Amino acid sequence: MLQVILLLSIVLAVASAILLLWFVAFVVRHFPLWLEANAAGLGVGFIDLLTIHLRKLQPVELVDCLKVMRKAGVEVTLADLQSHQLAGGNLASIKSAVVGANKAGIKLGYRDIAAIDLAGRDVRDAVDSHINPKVLRCPVPGQPLVDGREPGVAGIAKDGIRLEVKARVTVRTRLDRLVGGAGEATILARVGEGIVTAIGHADSHRQILESPELIAQEILKRGLDSGTCFEILSVDIADIDVMDNVAARLSSQQADADKRIARAKAEERRANAVASNQEMLSQTMAMRARVVEARENLPLAVAAACDGNNLGSPQPIAALLPATMRFE
Repeated sequence: MLQVILLLSIVLAVASAILLLWFVAFVVRHFPLWLEANAAGLGVGFIDLLTIHLRKLQPVELVDCLKVMRKAGVEVTLADLQSHQLAGGNLASIKSAVVGANKAGIKLGYRDIAAIDLAGRDVRDAVDSHINPKVLRCPVPGQPLVDGREPGVAGIAKDGIRLEVKARVTVRTRLDRLVGGAGEATILARVGEGIVTAIGHADSHRQILESPELIAQEILKRGLDSGTCFEILSVDIADIDVMDNVAARLSSQQADADKRIARAKAEERRANAVASNQEMLSQTMAMRARVVEARENLPLAVAAACDGNNLGSPQPIAALLPATMRFE
């Protein structure tokens, strides 16, 4: 029993020594970080650093982010940053966004920044586009080339001329709508719809060519940025191409279709005429057969009349013929 107690004491002493040596090594290794954090007035102790290490997080990244956000006037604790990182947040993006917002005089709370980041949005890009509005190209570049050129948004005016328009939309991010608001794809789709509508309302394509601002006015009037995380500042028409006369092409196709229909009806009438002609020919041949049959009976009737001496009788020859020679 004494040997077991002695063995347990030795094991505990060795474990304590190892734990103490590990803690001393941990303190020595993180002493510069602890010194930096306390010099910045963050109030981070070795226990906090040990907790971060046990959670398999990066103490240097957390302390640096906490220092930047505190200097920017954002109320946040080290526990908040740990929770955010454990939830899959990007501390580097948050730190950059806070720095940019601080320089621009934008007041952002930690909860707003964390919500934007955890929602999958690029909070740094959102702050940058709020400070410096971004320009979106409509349609999106990189589409397959058509006849060696990049296609635009196509619309047809009332005179049947098809136009292709390329536009640049200047938008600014609304940080209060960033969570739950639609993104760039929705803005571009709505702008494309507005371009098609504006062209379709024009009585002539010349109106669009003379006043491209009609398209911009139509887009801005429709309030296409509602429900999105962007505010449309301006719409600039970069290029307008006259493509083809759709009305003339459709009229030509309709004329071809009408011509094919007329040909089909004429062919039907011709076939009916040919059939009727063949039927008349058949009836003519039948009548000729009856005439030939009648001509065959005439010599027999004359011979019978001669035999009966009836050639000079004023009575009808049919009544004078014997019953065997009579015919209808």
